[in-house]
Amino acid sequence: MSKDIRLHVPLNRVEGDLDIKVDLRDGRVADAWSSGTMYRGFENILVGRAPLDGLVISPRICGICTTAHLTVAARALDKIAGTTVPDNARRLRNVTLMAEHIQSDIRHAFLLFAPDFANPAHASQALHAEAVRRYEPFKGRAAIETIKETKRVIEIIGILGGQWPHSSFMVPGGVVGVPATSDLLQCRQILALYRQWYEQRVLGCRIERWQAVHNLETLEAWLDECDSHRASELGFFLRFGRAVGLDTVGRGHGNYVCFGSLELPEETSVRPGGGPAAGNLLQPAGFARGTVVESFDQAKISEHVAHSWFRDYGGGRHPSAGETNPYATGSESHRYSWAKAPRYDGAPAETGPLAEMIIAGHPLISDWVGRLGPSALVRELARLIRPTTLMPAMDTWIAEMLSSDGEYYRRHEEIEHGEGCGLGEAARGALGHWVTIRDGKIDHYQIITPTAWNGSPRDSNGIRGPWEEALIGTPVRDPENPVELGHVVRSFDPCLVCTVHTVSCRRDAAQLLARI
Repeated sequence: MSKDIRLHVPLNRVEGDLDIKVDLRDGRVADAWSSGTMYRGFENILVGRAPLDGLVISPRICGICTTAHLTVAARALDKIAGTTVPDNARRLRNVTLMAEHIQSDIRHAFLLFAPDFANPAHASQALHAEAVRRYEPFKGRAAIETIKETKRVIEIIGILGGQWPHSSFMVPGGVVGVPATSDLLQCRQILALYRQWYEQRVLGCRIERWQAVHNLETLEAWLDECDSHRASELGFFLRFGRAVGLDTVGRGHGNYVCFGSLELPEETSVRPGGGPAAGNLLQPAGFARGTVVESFDQAKISEHVAHSWFRDYGGGRHPSAGETNPYATGSESHRYSWAKAPRYDGAPAETGPLAEMIIAGHPLISDWVGRLGPSALVRELARLIRPTTLMPAMDTWIAEMLSSDGEYYRRHEEIEHGEGCGLGEAARGALGHWVTIRDGKIDHYQIITPTAWNGSPRDSNGIRGPWEEALIGTPVRDPENPVELGHVVRSFDPCLVCTVHTVSCRRDAAQLLARI
């Protein structure tokens, strides 16, 4: 006889506030609802302000992806102003954004995701004691090293951009200052030290050796090749993740979206990324169903609010025509999240490092997903190895700035009117700002963040968001300690603070949650 259970799980160790509800049937998730419980309204805050105000306000949407928001906000104004960014400004913008990525990837892996390996639910695993030694919060070896090393690498943004988080050094036409030679040399040394730590502790080998791992067979050969590979954080992650079944959960819809990122300078030795339409981007844009990649068209993006706490406008709207009108009476049970529901060509789509690597045609990740399908394990693997694709390009661009006396800013006309969008990739995936300027002021501003894609509620057609779908079928051994739900959702690296669009409410939080 089947046993049905409704679980309500407030999920911690994510940025912001996230509630997960699931229905269990015979110990497996049969249905799921993801609720972002915080409204912020940055889009409405920006309306009526001067165009450049977006460069100061939007980076404060998130204290983790602050450089990513600044980057796409600046790119939107670049387009409206009709200016071409000089090569050195592109290099500097890219290096700072990549520094944010390689910091965030490792912090998420070992401070937010891996602590679940030390959960008592896994105490019967042979590797559990070692997982505790590595990942116990504030005590584990990997946790302590991660805090120290990622704190150092983010100094690159502080040196080149003046501060981190919430920097404002990018402007339409480039950046606000020219770095001194000593600053660039310091950044290169910081990067070299971080790469050394990453290779020794995370990979257990040089990046060049890892780049020869191009399919499942060579991955197994790498893992068995030597003790340094098996004992590395990556090697341990693969062994423990398989032991607890992370390769069998978290499948999702199997659709992937990437806006593209890291515009190449006109003169550079860094080559474009893979994929059918890489163009002048290190990370190409695209949409994929499984591992079949299509060209990207931002006109196919829409946002739905049928199950969100916003006034409904029926169906989906392109963000250039989107609205952010909060509506939270609670009398309609089908509304359950402050997150909107972005869709691409009508379909829910996952974004993040896994999507980036599928769309770029990364050989190992494409082989894994093509043969075994997506999972929490490969999703987190993609994040752990993304620095191998970023750090070599970072070093090249710093070296090119050192050898170049080119400009970092190009003048442009005052921005009085226009529409434009800035698209790029934050640490968690596809990020876009859509901006309209009229009479020298912001008339319309809409933002779609990575976790809006991944953590969206159902759309107008009742189709679940990506991690809602990824939870379906997940086994939960102990409803009092549903660690498996955390494995799946955290593999997307949730960031609710910039997902949801504070509102004054007379009802307290408990009453609000009771209405979901």
